[in-house]
Amino acid sequence: MVPCFRPGHRSRGQANGYGAQSPISGTLLSVKTHNVRVHRSEENLQREDQLAWKIAEVAVDPVEVTDEVVDMVINRVIDNAAVAAASLTRHPVVSARTQALAHPVSIGGDGATVFGKDSARRVSPEWAAWANGVAVRELDYHDTFLAADYSHPGDNIPPVIAVAQHLADKRGLTGRDVVRAIATGYEIQVDLVKAICLHEHKIDHVAHLGPSAAAALGTLLALDTETIFQAVGQALHTTTATRQSRKGEISSWKAHAPAFAGKMAVEAVDRAMRGETSPTPIYEGEDGVIAWMLDGPDAQYEVPLPEPGEAKLGILDTYTKEHSAEYQAQALIDLARKLHNEYPALGEPEGPELVESIVIHTSHHTHYVIGSGANDPQKYDPSASRETLDHSIPYIFAVALQDGAWHHSRSYKPERANRADTVELWKKITTAEDEEWTRRYHSTDPAEKAFGGRVEITLTDGTVIVDEIAVADAHPLGARPFVRADYVQKFRMLAEDVLAPEEIERFLDLAQRLPELSSAELGELNIVTLPGLLASGPELNGLF
Repeated sequence: MVPCFRPGHRSRGQANGYGAQSPISGTLLSVKTHNVRVHRSEENLQREDQLAWKIAEVAVDPVEVTDEVVDMVINRVIDNAAVAAASLTRHPVVSARTQALAHPVSIGGDGATVFGKDSARRVSPEWAAWANGVAVRELDYHDTFLAADYSHPGDNIPPVIAVAQHLADKRGLTGRDVVRAIATGYEIQVDLVKAICLHEHKIDHVAHLGPSAAAALGTLLALDTETIFQAVGQALHTTTATRQSRKGEISSWKAHAPAFAGKMAVEAVDRAMRGETSPTPIYEGEDGVIAWMLDGPDAQYEVPLPEPGEAKLGILDTYTKEHSAEYQAQALIDLARKLHNEYPALGEPEGPELVESIVIHTSHHTHYVIGSGANDPQKYDPSASRETLDHSIPYIFAVALQDGAWHHSRSYKPERANRADTVELWKKITTAEDEEWTRRYHSTDPAEKAFGGRVEITLTDGTVIVDEIAVADAHPLGARPFVRADYVQKFRMLAEDVLAPEEIERFLDLAQRLPELSSAELGELNIVTLPGLLASGPELNGLF
């Protein structure tokens, strides 16, 4: 069982507490940690003392968003659109899009746009959140936050934009409202991920996404605490699922799961706005999530949330990906590129003949989830799905070492995975848990926290090559931290074969003016593909 780390009762103002100093800003803020435990029904835990209520209180807090957070929200909107653009012709995305297009605009608003389609083509917002969420998640290429559990906080963005577009005119929503909502979504998800471990109990991490997206929508629509409380509870109740979607032969549901959580959040908010209620207390009840799905009736968690009036800085603790692969692979891809340049013979077709073994000493999580410790034979199978290969560090390291590069498409093609010299090298790569790397993975000190490892390459002549890396080059503390220009370049690279040059410039201009966008301009926050591109795929028919 993968151990969970719980940072305990700390505040952002403490030197070693989670969020104590953003790696980007160094800003110190106080937060309040809330003790969350199971309560028997006769204890009658008051709503104001329940975690879902406290989440709702954060969502209704009118505190302004800092300039740093605004800047990062813009970056992540660009990042999401970039990875979505590159995935628009992939089967899971086509499937989700065709489902969404079968659900026309509902009567309550103007509808929302679907990535790839003309902005005049609108669908019901929950289905736009679904289609766009799948597009964002498909390539495993957007942002991440890792603590007691795992997360991709950018998954909060599609439901926020979908609902904002749908209700922009009716409620007078603007880009500023979208920025504030996204800041809430990130804050709640990051805080839950810091405190409550799901994966130890084989519960998928999207169980933190449903509540965070519901809270974000509460901020967007300026809903009252009671309504958001009910929506958070419903969203959690409907988005708890097992981690089998990330185990063994990983399927396309890995991309669909976060989008489903976003869709459920939209629907939960709709029901709550109509006065419907949720199971209460959803976290703390004796038959609730904690008691039966997580640590059990004796569990206690310390969940950090901003104090009233304190800015929501959670997004500043998150980091994006330079490479399309599981986050724990990011730093090791960078290390493989470095070793390729320093030892070019390893990249030659005869390179595998020079290698006796490659051992990657790394954290518990990396070893057991994407390494040989998972005991998944699919991680060494050249015919495995792309979803499986992007969770196989032996495969990823082999290809990056040989090619000195990583590409979101070419590196996963069947002919690349089946190359004889790659398979030979791949089979010689294993991982091993190293206690020090596990400790650093769970460190609460941003300067020490690490997601990399140490690589030992033993050659057939007895030579041993040893090198290590702590964080990815693109990490805020890495060799080349991502800044706005990098997000823009990532968008240009991934969109160049999908969008017309003028469409690329139009979207980038709009996204970078996000806080200033009018209600009408929100409807244009979309990417429209080259003519005929989406029509070239297979026709997919289902129930709708």
